[in-house]
Amino acid sequence: MRSAFVLIRNRLDRLGVVLSGLCALHCLAGLLLVTGLGLGGEVLLAPAIHRVGLALAVLVGAATLAIGVARHGDPRPLQVGLIGIALMALALFVGHGSAEAVLTIGGVTLLGWAHIRNLRQTN
Repeated sequence: MRSAFVLIRNRLDRLGVVLSGLCALHCLAGLLLVTGLGLGGEVLLAPAIHRVGLALAVLVGAATLAIGVARHGDPRPLQVGLIGIALMALALFVGHGSAEAVLTIGGVTLLGWAHIRNLRQTN
């Protein structure tokens, strides 16, 4: 039973890394396409996309990182992950533009690192 639980958490950590990467890619691609070409602003920069992404980050990140701390005892992945989530949440309030991109990319980078660190400590 315990190995199944660890397997699920590992898969969720991997999903967190993938979601972090996709979020960063969305942010960069959206910024380039909208500012450089004036394309897709309504779709790529829709507030709903950011709210859903943050909700996924909170659910996957908080759950897997907290479980990781309980398993391996190192609080750093959870602490860094929570800072990343906070930066992503702050990005929702600054409006579209370079500040939002910097906050979001910084947040997903920290959250992605936390997931990778969590995986390495439990394997």
